[in-house]
Amino acid sequence: MAPARFVAGMLLAAIGCVLSVAADNPTTPSPQPFVWQKAHATFYGGADASDTMGGACGYGNLFSEGYGTRTAALSTVLFNDGAACGQCYKLACDRKRADPLFCKPGVTVTVTATNFSPPNDVLPNDNGGWCNPPRPHFDMAQPAWEKIGVYKGGIIPVMYQRVPCVKQGGVRFIINGHEYFNLVRVSNVAAAGSIESMDVKTSDSDEWIPMARNWGANWHSLANLTGKMLSFRLTNSDGHTLVFNDVVPKGWNFGQSFASKLQF
Repeated sequence: MAPARFVAGMLLAAIGCVLSVAADNPTTPSPQPFVWQKAHATFYGGADASDTMGGACGYGNLFSEGYGTRTAALSTVLFNDGAACGQCYKLACDRKRADPLFCKPGVTVTVTATNFSPPNDVLPNDNGGWCNPPRPHFDMAQPAWEKIGVYKGGIIPVMYQRVPCVKQGGVRFIINGHEYFNLVRVSNVAAAGSIESMDVKTSDSDEWIPMARNWGANWHSLANLTGKMLSFRLTNSDGHTLVFNDVVPKGWNFGQSFASKLQF
């Protein structure tokens, strides 16, 4: 992902928060049911969501990666330093708190967290600083927002809840970086959507090497993995673990992507 697109995505998400006008097996039990909570939502990215590409999770082209226009940038308290990347949320306009002129009641929309919407400490939390801690806020791709709100409203109160993500195909990996710095992006994660921990193992070793979250959905290792057949072990934020044996073949190159046949 080009740095310029990343910066652009971050800036556009910030604008949406500041301007209110247009502004391999389960290892643990299932998590507790998600409950409805209150928040607010604005929008960004244009009517076709073309300016939501990139972003702080690092998914790149959201269309080709399968996220489409149902995406959102999250405020600090929700984004959790990138730990929320890939999580899915169902939102509805809160008709009890909304101006009826700008609310579409009885409709819900599900979005995936793909970006961060930063705070603006210059503005008060209730007048422009919508993403300031401790406020939960969604800066949604415009087409998603317009499923539940009327454009002229700019910002609407919403009810939201975490929901399981539904994805087509298996978990995908793309490897960037260089020798002794391997940056692996994990995408298309179903169920919890987000990854809690990641390990890597080479075909010439029985040792699992822990990886660290570098930023967003990108995990890094400082081991020399170049060109070796790789396996990954992922644990999602619900505590379920999958092992992707030999998902990366020997002789791989940086920039390549690899689609698995496994899914949470």
